[in-house]
Amino acid sequence: MYDFAVIGGGIVGLSTGMALGERYPDAKILVLEKESRWAFHQTGNNSGVIHSGVYYKPGSFKAKFCRDGCQSMVEFCQKHEIPHEVCGKVIIATEEKELPLLENIYQRGLENGIQVARITAEEVREYEPHVNCIAGVRVFSTGIADYKRVCQKYAELIEQQGGDLRLNTKVEQILDTASGKRLETNQGAFEARFVINCAGLHSDRVAKIGQVDPQAKIVPFRGEYYELTPEKRYLVKGLIYPVPNPDFPFLGVHFTRMIDGSVHAGPNAVLSLKREGYKKTDFDLRDFAEVMAYPGFWKLAAKHADEGIQEIIRSFSKAAFVRSLQRLIPEVQANDLVPTHAGVRAQALMNDGKLVDDFLILPGQNSMHVCNAPSPAATSSLEIGKAIVEQIPAPQSAPLNV
Repeated sequence: MYDFAVIGGGIVGLSTGMALGERYPDAKILVLEKESRWAFHQTGNNSGVIHSGVYYKPGSFKAKFCRDGCQSMVEFCQKHEIPHEVCGKVIIATEEKELPLLENIYQRGLENGIQVARITAEEVREYEPHVNCIAGVRVFSTGIADYKRVCQKYAELIEQQGGDLRLNTKVEQILDTASGKRLETNQGAFEARFVINCAGLHSDRVAKIGQVDPQAKIVPFRGEYYELTPEKRYLVKGLIYPVPNPDFPFLGVHFTRMIDGSVHAGPNAVLSLKREGYKKTDFDLRDFAEVMAYPGFWKLAAKHADEGIQEIIRSFSKAAFVRSLQRLIPEVQANDLVPTHAGVRAQALMNDGKLVDDFLILPGQNSMHVCNAPSPAATSSLEIGKAIVEQIPAPQSAPLNV
């Protein structure tokens, strides 16, 4: 009998397992992951950015966890010698009509307690010489990191705490028992007093088999990227973002220097026809049918039809993708870009067509379910793990570590 079982070996599941071990050092902890390695899906395919929290609604979980997580993630990387860099980023306006929106971002950054500065076009080009803009905001705390290495360290620390880590173990059923939960998996059954669902792209399904209705459905959006050829990497020094459309739930295509020195451009955001669909040709009938039958998706699609069509065009037209990048850096040409890996964002969507715009953590009987943790969950992972653990009752068999 385990005291705690965590479902999902992405960055949130592993951070939760680690936080449990820190708070309850005598507890028996189990982490289950259906894939053959940790951080296989969202975490292992994200942009690698340590986000500042500049965009998020003041007072929201995202704003607080991201601001605090930006600092704690850097400290974690420093402590464990994980590759990272606090390089800052610029958010730029390229048209007059974007200036009020840029000012809103600046003010929100101040409200969220983030170090930001208004900068002129000339000052932007001191950071990014090849950028075309009329004004910008400098966000100083943004950074980049190797999140796969972060997850590997989380897993190592859980093992050092005495936790039990199981890869290739898919949870198929969750049953109530007199003392907690019984997890039926493809590798046998496990019993735990308390279960934490951090299943990412499948978190809503795991919640339902655990008798919790999240009142939302995970809709997968694929983010497709190009990469600058090595001889063109000089065009980007750090991170360059456009002013996002406040009515559209994605940030727009941008440039990101990765921790290995490569520069990624993107992503666009298109509906994935499979929850783990990293290629345009990936298709799963169950996943597709669920989205097509979900009223919330059609309400979202109707609201953002124009933007959605542009995203689809960019997905199939490199020329259109390049034009969107040239708004930021006019020198970029099609020959400077090669396709690179895509990521899939697990976005919770409500029946009324509204995106769940904050982290969604729901209680159940002897369970907790993280049903919406897209970006900036990697940045916020240490804070999310601590927050989850603070909501969980202490096991009788494990004294509190104070």
